[in-house]
Amino acid sequence: MQNNNKKKICVVTSSLAKGGAEKSSATLTNILHHLGYDVHVVTLLSQVAYPYSGTLFNLGEFKDKNDTFLGKIQRFRKFKAYLKKHDFYCVIDNRYRVLAYREFIFSKYLYHNIRVVYVLHNYVQEKTFTPYKWLNVWLYKKETFTGVSKEISEKFKEEFQIKNIQTIYNAFNFKEIEEKALDANEFEKETYIIYYGRIDDTHKNLKLLLKAYHLSKLPEQHVKLLIVGSGDDLNSIKNYAKELQIERYVIFKGFTANPYPYVKEALFTMLTSRHEGFPMVIPESLALATPVISVNCTSGPKEVIENGVNGWLVKNYDEKALAEAMNSFIFDKALYQQCKANAKESVKRFSVENISKDWNKLIADLNED
Repeated sequence: MQNNNKKKICVVTSSLAKGGAEKSSATLTNILHHLGYDVHVVTLLSQVAYPYSGTLFNLGEFKDKNDTFLGKIQRFRKFKAYLKKHDFYCVIDNRYRVLAYREFIFSKYLYHNIRVVYVLHNYVQEKTFTPYKWLNVWLYKKETFTGVSKEISEKFKEEFQIKNIQTIYNAFNFKEIEEKALDANEFEKETYIIYYGRIDDTHKNLKLLLKAYHLSKLPEQHVKLLIVGSGDDLNSIKNYAKELQIERYVIFKGFTANPYPYVKEALFTMLTSRHEGFPMVIPESLALATPVISVNCTSGPKEVIENGVNGWLVKNYDEKALAEAMNSFIFDKALYQQCKANAKESVKRFSVENISKDWNKLIADLNED
């Protein structure tokens, strides 16, 4: 642990459960704690599932008790008092900033005279900023930002005239992932490819995955499709598998807190999203020597996957190209083995150890602003 004179840092996140942004926020608290900072975590919602480090101030518990207009005002006041009491060296804000009134309050009232680093987790503007360009420019063009992909950083730097923005990728504890992958896997005797994540067709485009699998030669080669996860579209996706008459080849595992044993034994991982921020399943899979076939959506996949090196990138929304990529990994053994052999090495740059250096430097550089 490095000595940072116990500077207090406040990590603000919507919650510590469910999503990739929330998971990366929890990982960030662990990074900062290991670097020697006095870490505090403020959550706007009450859910806590991911391991975190530091002192938790759970505003979501107050929201659960009283979510009236008066309750919101009280939560703002509690947060302001907490920030004032601890006199933080800086705040690292991981929230989505979509409500204009709320962002005005955060930026001009709660964070007044406080160093803030805003983290951008999503490429889609409607899920990242308010709908008003003039307001976003006014609130943020002089602030410090990080994006979890280069595409995100470049997009919003130009869109909102943000002067101080850099890319810091999500960090991964690869040792922990490898250890968790040793748990039991009831499908180890099956030959399968895998999708794991939310069953959300609007975002993840799972119908594209099923259509491509249907068009591929994998079913006739007895290579099954394992889908690990839950979500509102589960029944719809199950029905679509029946419609394509591939239901006997598709295994729905459901949600599991530890998907890594299934990822480790998969031939390869699939990602067919319409958009992403930085898809965490790609480095996780590669860390387990499981190659990835992904659509070239914005943003993130092309910053990790190299065609024929650790996986394959395919034009988005093209089920025939996706099916051909699947076939190539089944029939071109040399290609597949090359991608598998290169997988782990290709993601070392996303390790907790390497990303820690980026965060430590950014925080040190705040002195110069």
